Amino acid sequence: MNFIRKLKDSNIQQLIDVRELPLSRKNGFSKTILKEELKRAGILYKHIPELGSPKSIRYQLHKDWIYKRFFEEYKKHINDKDVLENISDIEGRARRKKTILLCFERDYKICHRSIISDELKNRGWKVNHL
Repeated sequence: MNFIRKLKDSNIQQLIDVRELPLSRKNGFSKTILKEELKRAGILYKHIPELGSPKSIRYQLHKDWIYKRFFEEYKKHINDKDVLENISDIEGRARRKKTILLCFERDYKICHRSIISDELKNRGWKVNHL
């Protein structure tokens, strides 16, 4: 799989899946298959569904395609204490292993993981997008 080759070439040691529902129509990107492929490549897989975009926010986006509203709503969601604790969990994991975040969108600019990465940057982390 080209995706896993790219991770290996970038020395990624751990993938954190930030999809609420880790399912995909794209072959190889649903949780079970992806986790197994990553394991074979020596890359750890961790799913943190609490960092996914909540169903209500996703459905609103699919109704109106207003990304500005989507990001505003997700920013409100991310300020929840439990969600912030999960970002702290990412920090702890990233201190030990080179880490990447995975979600549905290929382009991070239209994905909620950009907000997670902004929060990590605000905490002093260097963030690159593959």
